[in-house]
Amino acid sequence: MNSAAFDPTATAHGRDDDVPLHTLKVLVAGGFGVGKTTLVSAVSEVRPLRTEEMLTDASVGVDDLGGVEGKTTTTVAMDFGRLTFSGGVRLYLFGTPGQERFWFMWDQIAYGAVGAIVLVDTRRLSTSFAAIDFFEQRGLPFVIAANRFEGARRYTVEEIRDALDVDPEIPVMMCDVRSREVARGVLVALVEHALQADRG
Repeated sequence: MNSAAFDPTATAHGRDDDVPLHTLKVLVAGGFGVGKTTLVSAVSEVRPLRTEEMLTDASVGVDDLGGVEGKTTTTVAMDFGRLTFSGGVRLYLFGTPGQERFWFMWDQIAYGAVGAIVLVDTRRLSTSFAAIDFFEQRGLPFVIAANRFEGARRYTVEEIRDALDVDPEIPVMMCDVRSREVARGVLVALVEHALQADRG
């Protein structure tokens, strides 16, 4: 992909008759309840596709609800959204399911992706290890985005980087995925990182 075609300063709410110069598939991954569905919903220019179901007694002892006891729904397949930049780049966003019992789907969802956002909950860092390992093993560029949850202790970017033990070239940033502009900024950082990795 030619980086000159990517304009991170503007977003075009794409119409169906607009033909983008480049289409890129990106993943939004991470553990259970870290905010993947919220990020896709916040930034998508079209009504996002969700595959959320209510948590039932069947998940007791199967899904780890530690730290997210108030969560009542879960993604059982994927989330999907779309974001078009005025430079002719259209991103297709795929949010992966976070529970371990659905990890078998990740390889299929990741096929053809240029990169991924790994969302992190600083109260439950261990829930992000599987996603980081997945992308490191496959050589897929990714960025770390630490979602700010109310009441959670604040950490610096370097403290998070050290705790996750990721390479220095992996971008790590703080975010509030409820904000469209913040979520969009994370996507811009991912695309720029993926472009640099491709040139490398």
